[in-house]
Amino acid sequence: MGSARSVWITCSDSEPRRHGRGRPDEGVKLIPGPEQRGGSQRPLTVVQVLPALDSGGVERGTLEVAQALVRAGHRSIVISAGGRLVPTLTAAGSEHLSWPLGVKSPWTLRWIPRLRRLLERERVDILHARSRMPAWVAYLAWRGMTAPGRAHLVTTVHGLYSVNRYSAVMTRGERVIAVSEAARDYLLRYYPELPQERVLVIPRGVDRAEFPYGYRPPEPWLQVWRREYPQLHDQRVLTLPGRLTRLKGHGDFVELIGRLRHRGLPVHGIIVGGAGSRGWRYRNELIRARDAMGLQDAITLLDHRADVREIYAVSDLVLSLSWQPESFGRTVLEALSIGVPVVGYDHGGVGEILGRVFPAGRVPARDLPALEARVEALLREPVAVPETHPFTLQQMLQDTLDLYWRLAGDISGAGPASVPRRP
Repeated sequence: MGSARSVWITCSDSEPRRHGRGRPDEGVKLIPGPEQRGGSQRPLTVVQVLPALDSGGVERGTLEVAQALVRAGHRSIVISAGGRLVPTLTAAGSEHLSWPLGVKSPWTLRWIPRLRRLLERERVDILHARSRMPAWVAYLAWRGMTAPGRAHLVTTVHGLYSVNRYSAVMTRGERVIAVSEAARDYLLRYYPELPQERVLVIPRGVDRAEFPYGYRPPEPWLQVWRREYPQLHDQRVLTLPGRLTRLKGHGDFVELIGRLRHRGLPVHGIIVGGAGSRGWRYRNELIRARDAMGLQDAITLLDHRADVREIYAVSDLVLSLSWQPESFGRTVLEALSIGVPVVGYDHGGVGEILGRVFPAGRVPARDLPALEARVEALLREPVAVPETHPFTLQQMLQDTLDLYWRLAGDISGAGPASVPRRP
């Protein structure tokens, strides 16, 4: 498709509607489309399914891949229950179908025939499932189709899910994307029946134009920040980003601030993250724990913020203290990308990123004395963060679209395409 390609706006379960043309995001290099790759490769139709498009790593990755597909001249369809990111998705040229595939109920399976009809009618090349309940709908719809001309099924393991039959659907893809080596190791350890050659590691990435090394907030932002939070004046700022759930380690963070203040260090802790519909009780629990330690003036709780990049930039250190291993660690990578040191528990994807980018920030998980010592050492003698790292958004998008291309080359159903594991 050339420059006259139509794009799409959101709709319900009826036919999509054409509406104008989207604009590519600035800062991300365009991935060559069919016309730039010799003209022999046809445009693809790719469907991504997930529960909703509100916030989070799964949602952001879906949006980024959708935008890259449109920039490259392909057709992008996203199916979810909707959310605040839908206008951004459709403005960039993707279609959106408002189907609640993420509801954990047997009634959700009623969408299987409708999805199968969509796949057949629109001649979809790639069906990409990014979450477990939508993956069940996708897998059952896909399995009921005849092989010649059938879309190829891709799944992405974004989290280290509980190991059971419900989670096992994420291993049913013809190719299974693991967002880190930690995610790959989890898959091969707990699902030994999954052939290694079907697993492809494509790490998440950040846009270096959005998170440039050495970034400093503009002066108007700084003026507002200083006016709203005067308690940060002359303090060393430690920031813990992430949604308010117990597993994110906020309790360890409160304990850390208390220990450092007891040692006479002028530190102030900032907790940045939304409580969601069910997190306010936990938020109040954190406030009570903070106040019981006499840290009312030493820890500030902020809700979900759109200016997290600026908050990273005014921080002396960013923390990642999840009690359980995570599959990746986007906040860690965002902070490191702009040159802000990160201290985090050395497990899962966070330990993997720190090991490759900032080893000085690794701390044994749940070891509070070691955490205290490492933070104090970095505050007293800072260690520079390297200016470059391999976890870029452009690399992630290129690897994902390359996977789509290789699978689509076998759309006849002759057999699984050969896609080697990323070294």
